[in-house]
Amino acid sequence: MVGVGVCGSVSSIKALWETRIKRRKEEEEEEQKRRQPRGGATSRLGVGVWEDRAALARLKEKLQTEDGRLVLRIEQEQWKSLPGCLVQLSQVQEWQIHRTGLQKIPHFISSFQNLLVIDLSRNAVSEIPKQIGKLSRLRELLLSYNRIQCVPAELSDCQNLERLELAMNRDLSELPDQLRNLTRLQHLDLSMNDFSCLPDCLVALPALEWLDMGGNCLQYLPEDIHRMEKLHTLWLQRNELERLPDNISRMPSLDTLVLSSNRLKDIPPLMEDMSNLRFVNFRDNPLTLDVTLPVRKTAAEDDEDDREMFGREFMVTYIQEARKRAYAVLNMHCVNR
Repeated sequence: MVGVGVCGSVSSIKALWETRIKRRKEEEEEEQKRRQPRGGATSRLGVGVWEDRAALARLKEKLQTEDGRLVLRIEQEQWKSLPGCLVQLSQVQEWQIHRTGLQKIPHFISSFQNLLVIDLSRNAVSEIPKQIGKLSRLRELLLSYNRIQCVPAELSDCQNLERLELAMNRDLSELPDQLRNLTRLQHLDLSMNDFSCLPDCLVALPALEWLDMGGNCLQYLPEDIHRMEKLHTLWLQRNELERLPDNISRMPSLDTLVLSSNRLKDIPPLMEDMSNLRFVNFRDNPLTLDVTLPVRKTAAEDDEDDREMFGREFMVTYIQEARKRAYAVLNMHCVNR
């Protein structure tokens, strides 16, 4: 009887512990399932925080002080996008980011109120965000050799902008009329794009001094081009210009005019009186008259380094020769009468 009692007690205790162990395992499994989603999110959040910290540390290594400015300089590294943690470096005054494959200017660009210069040349940027108009202190925006197709009207809100470079974006063919409000813009590079005419807003820019529209598809220049009173340098090489407006002779500050590789057939006679024009080039144009420069007395005076064969002297000689021939034709008509 005692043996039976002992066996019964052992069996009962064993069954009790097995039940407790089973229940404990079930509770642990339920707790693990309950914690699984929260644990995963926390883990992902933790990874994101560490990634931001690593990116920020990497960006801080790119900071330099140049001419008293805090500059973020990244050259020939892979940065297709700029991380959000960059806003922690809002004190930066200049971005110099080149050959990185950067595809997008972040919308949080408006957080960088101290920016004076944005130089993102030679990347893959396809869009200028509207938020760029919030940068009231910005002086230079350099986006040459990218993939920009349009310029937002909001850029006109950058009232302190002095230099804008958009060369070699290829598909860029127009500018918003609001850019006429950039009253301090002095330097503009639109070369090697797809412009068929000089945008009206450019004629209205009161401070513009330097303009490059070479390598476009310009077919004509505006008749009121003389309104560009402060323009001293105008590059128009490799376009499709067939004539020049007479009012180009009324540009008071123009001293450099490059017109090589166009379709010009004549030179406006009034350009002869442009005493301010120091350098001009008409090379590779199908001009009507075949004009050669007079031979100078000494070889030293005829040095090609000092004498541009299609420059100012050529221009004056061409105009004078065209005038002589016009008078000769007129006299012939008078005699025949």
